[in-house]
Amino acid sequence: MNERFNKKPNDTSTLPILYSLRNCPYAMRARLAIFKAKQSVLLRDLVLSNKPKEMIAVSSKATVPVLVLNDSTVIDESLAVMLWALRETDPADLLHSQQEDALPAMLLLINEFDNDFKRCLEAYKCAKRYQEDNITQCREACQLYINQLEQRLTKHKFLISDKESLADIALLPFIRQFARIERQWYLQSPYPKVRQWLNSYLQSPIFTKVMAKHPLWVDSRQDVLFGDN
Repeated sequence: MNERFNKKPNDTSTLPILYSLRNCPYAMRARLAIFKAKQSVLLRDLVLSNKPKEMIAVSSKATVPVLVLNDSTVIDESLAVMLWALRETDPADLLHSQQEDALPAMLLLINEFDNDFKRCLEAYKCAKRYQEDNITQCREACQLYINQLEQRLTKHKFLISDKESLADIALLPFIRQFARIERQWYLQSPYPKVRQWLNSYLQSPIFTKVMAKHPLWVDSRQDVLFGDN
C-alpha cells in the first residue's frame, strides 16, 4: 500500500480532502468506495446552498464529490473517486482483479445506469413530486432497468457475480432513490431479489457509518476523519 495512506488516526496532515454532501447519491457512492478500500480522508460535509469557496477554487464544477489529493491533484467525478480509492487498496477485490473482462463489464453497466436509468429516475421523481398524471409511465420506464438487475440477481448474489463489485456500490444510491419514490408500490413490486440486495446494504453497519451525519464544514471548519482504518 502507498505509504502516505498507511496513517494512524492522529496523523492527518497528508490525507486527501473529500468535499461531500450526505444525501447526494454521487457523494454517497464515493464514500462507500473509500470506506470499502479502507482508505482515510478528511471529510468536509456541505450543503448546496452554501458551498465552500475552497471547493469552488479547486473545482469549477462546484459539485460533490470533490477529492483533493496531497499533491493537489483534484478528482471531481464520483466514479473516478471510486476507482482511485480501489486502485490504491482493494481488500475485498471489488474490481475483480483476476478477471480481465470484469471491470469493462462493470463500467458498461454503471454507464447505462448513470445515463439512461438516471434520466428515467429523474422523470419518475418529478412525476411523484408534482403529482403528474404520467407517474405510471415514468415508473415503467425505470422498471426496464430494475428488471435487468432482478435478472442479474437471480443468477448471482451480486450484480456482476457472486462477489460484490464496484458496480454494486456504484448503483446502490440510485436504486435506493427508486425504492423511496413510491414506497408501498415498491414493497409489493415483482423484484424480490432487488429488495433483498438493497436491504442487505441499507441494514449494514457500513452503510450506517457512510451515512453518518457530521457538522457542516463551513460552520465548524473542523475536518472529520473518515474511512475504515
